[in-house]
Amino acid sequence: MNDSSFYFEKVTKSQEIVTFDRILLVQGGIHMPYFSTERIFLVPSLELEVKEKQKIDKFLSLLDKSGVGEIISKYVNNNTSSGGRPGYNYYRLFATIIYGFAFTRCTLRDLAEACKFDLRFIYLMEQETPIYTKFCDFINKVIVPNEEEIFSSITMQISKEMRIEMDDAFIDGTKYEANANKYKFVWKPTKHHKRLTIKASEIITKYGLFNNYREEEFVRSNTLANAITNLKIKRDKFDEITYRNTEKALIGLLEKTLEYEEKEEIIGPNRKSYYKTDKDATAMALKADYYSGLGSNMHAAYNVQILVIKGLIFSYYASQSRTDINDFIDVIDKFSRFYGFWPKRICADAGYGSLENYRYLDKHQIENFVKHQSWEGNKSGRNPDCYYLNDDDTITCLNGYTGYETKIPYRHPRKAESVFYIVEGCSNCNWMPYCKRFMVKQDEDFKIFEVVKDLERYKYQSQKNLCSPKGIEIRVNRSIQVEGVFGIEKQDYGYMRFRRRGLEKVSTESMLNFLGLNIAKLFRYYETGKISKFWVAPDNLETEVFKKPSWKRLAKKGNKLNTKMKENMNR
Repeated sequence: MNDSSFYFEKVTKSQEIVTFDRILLVQGGIHMPYFSTERIFLVPSLELEVKEKQKIDKFLSLLDKSGVGEIISKYVNNNTSSGGRPGYNYYRLFATIIYGFAFTRCTLRDLAEACKFDLRFIYLMEQETPIYTKFCDFINKVIVPNEEEIFSSITMQISKEMRIEMDDAFIDGTKYEANANKYKFVWKPTKHHKRLTIKASEIITKYGLFNNYREEEFVRSNTLANAITNLKIKRDKFDEITYRNTEKALIGLLEKTLEYEEKEEIIGPNRKSYYKTDKDATAMALKADYYSGLGSNMHAAYNVQILVIKGLIFSYYASQSRTDINDFIDVIDKFSRFYGFWPKRICADAGYGSLENYRYLDKHQIENFVKHQSWEGNKSGRNPDCYYLNDDDTITCLNGYTGYETKIPYRHPRKAESVFYIVEGCSNCNWMPYCKRFMVKQDEDFKIFEVVKDLERYKYQSQKNLCSPKGIEIRVNRSIQVEGVFGIEKQDYGYMRFRRRGLEKVSTESMLNFLGLNIAKLFRYYETGKISKFWVAPDNLETEVFKKPSWKRLAKKGNKLNTKMKENMNR
């Protein structure tokens, strides 16, 4: 057995520095004096500053009071009586992750490294150093299935600490880049599937492969499989060449149909594309392009909605929707599910102004401060509505003429729940070029309007609320509070792209970011003792009145649009 050991000629020690002046290695009786080393080892003090320690203790106290520990306790299983190595403390793992999202905005790899040298995380983990995959496993196992309960529990405790009244809520959304290869995406094969259906129908009908065959909107794979089976049954009725060609054609159609069905199943009914590297991501045009800084190309992205009160995020919703209008109800439902009630007032921009959303607010007795889609045109007078609905169910056009509900034979409304109104006396009207700007025939002495009565009533209600002093105050605060959250996320933190893939994990990542932002704001409140102040309308603020539109400007605009439309039709 070879004798191998380390000999130290001189070792000097101090309180924090250990110096090895020379190391002489003896192995197998052979001295190697030339490969000696001299190193300085710094042993850091593990004592946190008092201020920082108090901050972490307050943070841990917040988690404890929120009751989130009961959620984590369901997953704690450190019983090693039967053998094996004890696992990490789940409570410390959770606290470390939340603290990292709140105060450092680091990635999980950075978080794992911080547990080795950052005294705050060393204190939180009690000198344990898990690798980043341990944090990933913990998030997937514990946080993902309980994200809503975790978020609502901690956020509710934050609101209690800051004594926030949940009256005025603001909703807005933005799009974040998905963690996917932007060049590998698939569009919904609707047109291709329709063409394939026509070809399949021709073959089935021509050779009578089904009795009383009815053409499907999109032919299914089982239909083609049955057609091939029936072809084999009737093989004696065809010559060899016809049979082989028909069989080959049906097999080819079946293969393509299976491909289309797989794509359609992945995409689902509510979107038109997906990406191969993240099948939950949807093709969207972003304002800021992650790759080139431009918003001209389609990219994999997710739509994220938030509900903000007093600068804090109280509800969030991640979706595959390319527009905000369909996510309005979901983010409010989530708020109600979190806290058991609805806000008194909700304000949102014109992107959410739909009949369904207005009815939802009315049903739950929430005051409507949601702009309708013609808000800016009415306010500026540059593109106003051509009529407004009166209390007696008549309409009044821009020139003051009264219109009445009518029925038109052989013509049906294009919109659901809409009815026709007719206004007469258009020939001598100064507003006519604007009202009929999209009509080919402008010489008729009347104009037919298609009106959804409920929508017009809700539009008038929201406009009245938004023009009131309270409405002006809420509109100003919407741009400060909810837009400010996305400004902090994107501009201050530089957070433009998700790191995780899949809608479920993307939703959890959004939750951790928003929860971290709420906690950071709570600690600013601890330091200053003040809640962020937002603009309050003065007592003498008057109701806003919209600018009166100019018929000369609108008539000129209408003639210009009508001329351009006719030129495009003649091309």
